[in-house]
Amino acid sequence: MTDRKDRRGLGRGLSALMADIQPAETPPRPDLTLPVERLHPNPDQPRRHFATEALEELAASIRAKGVIQPLIVRPLADRPGHYQIIAGERRWRASQMAQLHELPALVRDLDDTEVLEIAIIENIQRADLNALEEAEGFRQLMDRFGHTQERLAAALGKSRSHIANLLRLLQLPPDVQDHLRQGRLTAGHARTLVTAENPSALARQILDRGLSVRAAEALARGSAAPRPRKTPTEKDADTRVLEQDLSANLKMPVVIDHHPGGEGRVTIRYSTIEQLDALCQLLGGHR
Repeated sequence: MTDRKDRRGLGRGLSALMADIQPAETPPRPDLTLPVERLHPNPDQPRRHFATEALEELAASIRAKGVIQPLIVRPLADRPGHYQIIAGERRWRASQMAQLHELPALVRDLDDTEVLEIAIIENIQRADLNALEEAEGFRQLMDRFGHTQERLAAALGKSRSHIANLLRLLQLPPDVQDHLRQGRLTAGHARTLVTAENPSALARQILDRGLSVRAAEALARGSAAPRPRKTPTEKDADTRVLEQDLSANLKMPVVIDHHPGGEGRVTIRYSTIEQLDALCQLLGGHR
């Protein structure tokens, strides 16, 4: 019997399964064909919203070409003959709109943790996510499963800087995140606000004045409080990476002033008393 530990994380077992999920020139042969009424969504599916317009487009494609990529499912222990969808809920929903009665499926025996991990990865890899949703997917993989930015970058085919820059968006106040989630601000606008002194006020100015990303960058630079510098040289790449890692992990802006002599200063900026309390607990060793 296969040891579950061998299949955890982004290792051999998950990599093999992701080969089924990711598009390929030759889709895998399905294990069986299942009636749509015997397929059930995963209640822990991280993605809750499915855009109607996107589903209609997918349904039109399915009407014309059928379901090319099989769904990935697992048997429901308490309902013989019924299956839970691991990957492919969008195809299942669109197929019902296209009035299909049966769908091709690959059956896999996975535990709840593996199913959640795969669902998050599938959303990142396949769905039309906005920048904030993608960042939230990365954060879930890091918090729930202990994956590092380097490991995610290698497994998902993305650059480490892409992952780090998106994770920084989670430092923004909730109102700014909502602007980004609803498409009122672009990811480029949002990135200019991460280190701003008052990102909420600047976001309102950007929206009210309809500023471009370049104009928003100029506005953010003009509003930033000057920081004393002991040396005119730019920070090296290692220091910038450390700043990004700490900022992403703490979910608060972090600035590192490191000097050649070895001494330096780490500045952590919090926005609410709750963030300060969480930081104190973290520094005190209490999770």
